[in-house]
Amino acid sequence: MSMDIGAYIFIACLVDLLVGDPRIIPHPVVLMGKTIEILEGLLRRITGSPAGLRAAGVFMVAILVGGSWILTYLLLLGAFQVNYWLGVVLTVWLISTTIAARGLAVAAKEIYNLLLAGNLTEARRKVGWIVSRDTNNMNAKDVTRATVETVAENIVDGIVAPVFYAFIGGAPLAMAYRAANTLDSMVGYKNEKYIDFGMASARLDDLVNYIPARLTGMLLLLAAFLTRKNPGRVISAILQDASRHPSPNGGIPEAAVAGALGIRLGGLNYYHGRESFRPYLGKELKPLEPYHISQVVNLMYVTFGLMVVTGLLIMNILHKGFFL
Repeated sequence: MSMDIGAYIFIACLVDLLVGDPRIIPHPVVLMGKTIEILEGLLRRITGSPAGLRAAGVFMVAILVGGSWILTYLLLLGAFQVNYWLGVVLTVWLISTTIAARGLAVAAKEIYNLLLAGNLTEARRKVGWIVSRDTNNMNAKDVTRATVETVAENIVDGIVAPVFYAFIGGAPLAMAYRAANTLDSMVGYKNEKYIDFGMASARLDDLVNYIPARLTGMLLLLAAFLTRKNPGRVISAILQDASRHPSPNGGIPEAAVAGALGIRLGGLNYYHGRESFRPYLGKELKPLEPYHISQVVNLMYVTFGLMVVTGLLIMNILHKGFFL
């Protein structure tokens, strides 16, 4: 069974690359999002004090993350008991839903094509689908930067981390990770509304992404070498700039991409009309241009492949007992 999971993950990655997440098939993250909305509404009715909201946030994390693992485990257990191939298909599909390579690439390339066509208004609207910052007044450079930053950061939580946890604990652990990440994206904000209620979600997301983010940095270094970028600049950007990012994990992939492409990321953003300055990452050896979106997507795909190959090699080594 230990070797089966490697095959399941490999096929799941192919499924994501080939078909992504068809809208006609219900997606687990949509169910997670609706569950979070319901739980938040119920829990906020019970308590309103800062301490109570923090406790409620911890409870919601336990329910959603633990529940995602348990439900996935029981679902697969039942499927395999009914029919082996039903279990295989369900396992592959569930793992594929935790990976977002194709969806991320499609969204980024759509924005890239709109910028090339000079349709800035539509490019602003589309980038607003993948970032939380205000987009109405962005210029073409702002749209490009937002897209590159989002693709870079999502290499961790949309690719490397779910694959990493799938190799460790199969579909149940990958789904639990996706639940933690979804919680952070919905309530893990340091604003007045969520500073207490979302504290547990934000800290759990930082924790579960700690190793995957650093693994992503190493994989991006190798990806830069394989795509004939400058690995030295990747190392320099990570060491000098990654720690400036407000996230303990997000700065690593963004700095690595900035170094690889010879661009500077970070700068002034607006959230709900309020200014928020992000420290600069990387050196501006080249001005940001739409083609950098295409380049970061290529880096993402190479990193994706390297992550899968690395996981399969390690599983093969452990299976053969080379470390015994």
